[in-house]
Amino acid sequence: MTGRPNLNESRPSILVVDDEPTILKAVGDRLAREGFSIITATDGEDALEKFQRHRPDLIVLDLMLPKLDGFEVCRVIRERSSTPIIILSVRGDEIDKLVGFRLGVDDYMVKPFSPSELAMRVQAVLRRASRAMGRSRERDELRYAGLVVDRGKRSVTIEGRPVELTAKEFDLLWLLASHPDYVFTREQLLDHIWQSDYEGDLNNVTVLVSRLREKLGEDPSNPLYVRTVWGVGYKFQPPA
Repeated sequence: MTGRPNLNESRPSILVVDDEPTILKAVGDRLAREGFSIITATDGEDALEKFQRHRPDLIVLDLMLPKLDGFEVCRVIRERSSTPIIILSVRGDEIDKLVGFRLGVDDYMVKPFSPSELAMRVQAVLRRASRAMGRSRERDELRYAGLVVDRGKRSVTIEGRPVELTAKEFDLLWLLASHPDYVFTREQLLDHIWQSDYEGDLNNVTVLVSRLREKLGEDPSNPLYVRTVWGVGYKFQPPA
C-alpha cells in the first residue's frame, strides 16, 4: 500500500462517512476532541475519492449511503488497502454484521450509539493495527513457542524440526503469523496469496489452509496455530 502523506504525524486522520449532517458533526467533533484530524464524506463516491486523496489512518463508515453503499465502499477499499474500518449503521441485523466482517471490517457499531464508546473503539482498533504493522515491519523472523518462521530464509521449523512448505503455504503462514489474532476473510487471503488479478475459487484458500495445517502437524478438529473463525475466515492464534 502506498503510504499516505502525513503533514502532522502526531495527529492520526480519520475519514468519517455519513449522509446525516448531525451524525457527521457529532462523530467529527468527538473524535477531534480526542486529537484526531477529521476528514468527512457524505456519499460513497465522495468517500472513495477522499480515501484515495488523503489515505486516512482509519475510516468510520455508514452503510446506507447515496451513490455507493457502505458495503461497496468497503469492498473497493479492501481491494487496495488494509486501513482499519469501523461500520456505524442503523442496520444491526446479524446478516449485515456477517457481511461486514467477511468484507474485512474491524468493528461494527449500531445506531443509536455513544460517541464516547465510538472514540474508545477507534483508539482500540488503531492500537491493534499499530501493533500488527510494527510486528510485520520490524521482524523477518517470527517465534511462537516452538514455531520459528524466517522470512529471509523462507524457512519454518517446529521444535527445531524443518517443515517443508510450498511458496504459497509459506506466504499464507507468514501473513497470518505476522498479524496474530487478526481475522482474515477468505477473500482477503485469496487476494494476498494469489494477487488481486487472479480470479480464483475461494475453495483454493480452504485447501491451502488444510495443507498448511497438515504440514504443521495440527489436529484438524483442534488446530494449535491456524484457527477457523466460523462465518468469517481464519486467524493465527499464538500458543500460550
